[in-house]
Amino acid sequence: MIATGAVTKPLRGVGSMFAMALDTVVLAFKPPFAWREFLLQSWFVARVSIFPTLLLTIPFTVLVVFTLNILLLEFGAADFSGSGASTASVTQIGPIVTVLVVSGAAATAMCADLGARTIREELDALRVLGINPVQALVVPRVLASTVVAAALVSLVTIVGLTGSFFFSVFIQHVTPGAFAAGMTLLTGLPEIILGVVKGALFGMSAAMIACYKGMSVGGGPQGVGNAVNETVVYSFMALFVINVIATAVFYVSPR
Repeated sequence: MIATGAVTKPLRGVGSMFAMALDTVVLAFKPPFAWREFLLQSWFVARVSIFPTLLLTIPFTVLVVFTLNILLLEFGAADFSGSGASTASVTQIGPIVTVLVVSGAAATAMCADLGARTIREELDALRVLGINPVQALVVPRVLASTVVAAALVSLVTIVGLTGSFFFSVFIQHVTPGAFAAGMTLLTGLPEIILGVVKGALFGMSAAMIACYKGMSVGGGPQGVGNAVNETVVYSFMALFVINVIATAVFYVSPR
């Protein structure tokens, strides 16, 4: 019985989260829409994420470009430094750095907020009043995280490419013209769309996990703390799974 419970409990949790995700998708197109909550959450996610994201972008990009340029210099192909930097920044570094900060800052705050409301029985009070908590609280948070994460990817990519250019040209002495010319060699509109879609999927999954953990919390304040920790772990796990699937689908599908 103990072994069976250890298997069925996580499965029930995954099923409940997907059920809430389906409800969120359906209710997102059902009026009324909580515009005020959406705008407040969008501003909150952007405010707590934009500065740490930009600070984290530069070392991530520089590390990748530094390692790549060493390899290219060994082959005598330093002129292709811009190609590697643009591909890495647009398709991988931009979306990943964005969601690391969004899940670590914004999603945890969402989980703590909804968890506190749950243990204070505010969600039950909303249900008594005939208000669906998913429509009033979850939908605007998920959409806000999705929109802001997709927008941050573009900003992170620009900052990453700028940092890569200055590091490659002034530190590793790559020709500026060759770096700029190689940026569009492997990276075009499809890769840019891939990066934005990845960021949107990452932001949506992080917010969905945070909302589910916050609304299903139990055990008082200690349960809220545990839910916040689980939100970070599960968001990072979902990040790598979604990243692998999205990248594989993009490069396998005909273009």
